[in-house]
Amino acid sequence: MELETILFYFFAALTGCSVLFVAITKNILYAAFALILTFIGVAGLFVFLGAEFIAITQILVYVGGILILLVFGVMFTQRLKGQRVQTGRYQLLLGFLTASGLLGLLIQTIHKGSFSQLPWVDQEHTQQVELSSFGLSLMTDYVLAFEVIGILLLLALIGAVRVAGNARKEGADAA
Repeated sequence: MELETILFYFFAALTGCSVLFVAITKNILYAAFALILTFIGVAGLFVFLGAEFIAITQILVYVGGILILLVFGVMFTQRLKGQRVQTGRYQLLLGFLTASGLLGLLIQTIHKGSFSQLPWVDQEHTQQVELSSFGLSLMTDYVLAFEVIGILLLLALIGAVRVAGNARKEGADAA
């Protein structure tokens, strides 16, 4: 078995197992950490699809921004109340049946699809040129907007930490 095949199955298994853990666990903090692994696994699968830009963007935006902010929020909330943040399970059977039906529909669609006859499959070279010109324009013409968005995400993270710190001080003063 080739190394690429082994890595593909590793990322597929990582994604599948972490998704199941997110769906099954009651602890929200553990679910957030498993969701980080899910996004990293999906980014690895995007690399195998030849969409490296989407993989890097997913890691930067979802893992680097949104999920880390969620983990900070859960951790600070957990400390304020002094108890574990957990969620209940509602309509487990209906959720399992719906997810199984959607998975079956997805597998059936993939098997019936004729992906080799799609018009964009033959245009691989053209798409690579378009993608490189997109990256070049992103880092030359739109570099200011790109950096401003990065600074705004950083300020949002700092603001969330500051608000959580103030809430923790107020909670400690009330006790």
